[in-house]
Amino acid sequence: METYSAMREFADSWALLALTLFFLGVIAWVFRPGSTREYRDTADIPFRHDDEPAPRDQSDDEGAACHKEART
Repeated sequence: METYSAMREFADSWALLALTLFFLGVIAWVFRPGSTREYRDTADIPFRHDDEPAPRDQSDDEGAACHKEART
């Protein structure tokens, strides 16, 4: 039972502190100044070809949809 008690004490103190600091770090990274443009660009990916579909690769013999990334 000694190992269980030691692991339980570690989880209750230092692991909780480490996970809390990690969580706060992620929140600070997401809301850092200048990140709005990056997230707005990422959010607009589905709407980049709003007027017409993305061009298909003509060399595809089977006629399957093109799986290229839509970045320009």
